[in-house]
Amino acid sequence: MVRFVIIIMAKKGKIATSRWYHIIPVVFITYSLAYLDRANIGFGAAAGMARDLHISATISSLLGSMFFLGYFFFQIPGTLYAANRSARKLIFWSLILWGLFAASTGLITNIKILLVIRFMLGLAESAVLPSLFLLLSRWFTRKERSKANTLLMFGNPVSMLWMSVISGYLIHTVGWRWMFIWEGIPAVLWAFIWWKVIQDKPEEALWLDPEEKKLLEDALQKEQLSIKPVKNYVTAFKSRTVVLLCLLYVLWSFSMYGFVIWLPSIFNAAPGIGIVKTGWLSAVPYLMALIAMFFASYFSDKTLKRKPFVWPFLLLGALAFYCLYLTGTNNFWISFMLLSIAGMAMYVPYGPFFASLVEILPANVAGGAIALINSFGALGSFAGSYIVGYFNGNSGGFGTSYILMAGSLLFSVLLAFIAIKDDRGGTKIVTLAVAGSYG
Repeated sequence: MVRFVIIIMAKKGKIATSRWYHIIPVVFITYSLAYLDRANIGFGAAAGMARDLHISATISSLLGSMFFLGYFFFQIPGTLYAANRSARKLIFWSLILWGLFAASTGLITNIKILLVIRFMLGLAESAVLPSLFLLLSRWFTRKERSKANTLLMFGNPVSMLWMSVISGYLIHTVGWRWMFIWEGIPAVLWAFIWWKVIQDKPEEALWLDPEEKKLLEDALQKEQLSIKPVKNYVTAFKSRTVVLLCLLYVLWSFSMYGFVIWLPSIFNAAPGIGIVKTGWLSAVPYLMALIAMFFASYFSDKTLKRKPFVWPFLLLGALAFYCLYLTGTNNFWISFMLLSIAGMAMYVPYGPFFASLVEILPANVAGGAIALINSFGALGSFAGSYIVGYFNGNSGGFGTSYILMAGSLLFSVLLAFIAIKDDRGGTKIVTLAVAGSYG
């Protein structure tokens, strides 16, 4: 499926089409494995993990969110290592570590150790996504970047799509412990394929001829000339735009991971819905997201605009959650439809949003800015997965969670209007037009 999408999205006749086949499938699978090993805790919780380990509702919500606390701490130093040294090496070791931590989840009987394992899993995965975005920015031009980022981010809903089905069957056949073990091992094995196939920069690739390398390098260097220079990381981090994007991503991530982590529990709570059926139903929002993400990234790159592909979908997600709050639990299928719309709407903006991040700052500080924004997203994810889990377990329903997620997305829409600016010609996404930023 991914290869089919790549064939459609990659255009021949310009800069080395082979990049799409060498780079994209590998980064896609890498991120898919990362997302699998962070999100399957939701299926473990829905399948009796809390019952077997005598985990209270409060501890269960903390367990779901502990990953993001670890995810926060290593974002910036890890990404700076990838920017200044090697993204290839960092992700190789990350794959091995997170695979081992994920598999060990199935062996733990002590709750305190399990909390530590979730924290360490987040630490091991923390720099992977910003490092992958940084890697793609060295291989794809601005006209290709939203498509490339979206194909990477496909690893998110695609892994949720097949994980939802496979995890349901694994739990049904071998139990939740073996689910974690079988879903953790592939990351360790994949690390060695990653190391064999991926290079940090085009100049290191043996499969590109000198003319292709020069054409790509010239195009990337030309892009840098159109971006205002930023002296250092401190200047970049203090800019109004980066601060607003951090706040935007906190709010967006709050709702996203409140949804992702606890969706299986929401479905499983419905009468007559077993764990296998929960898996199939949970897959639907991610299938819808894949289709919508494809078209959004295509038109974002075609128009070289990002803003129209961010805020409208965040607003749609907010409205869907608010309608869920109004609907209550009276009609499962209406709730199912609204949850599917909310999930789809929150995924669509990823490609255009992350494409904009490497278009507002020069290469010398872009990696650090992406890490900063993503680390704030981790804080939002921590809060979302914990607070949503807490209210789901202690309020006797999901209404409070829905209204919180709706409000969070609504505020993110307002920030998107302020922070992301498309100019008339579509040649700049946003500028650091703050008088004191360069002093």
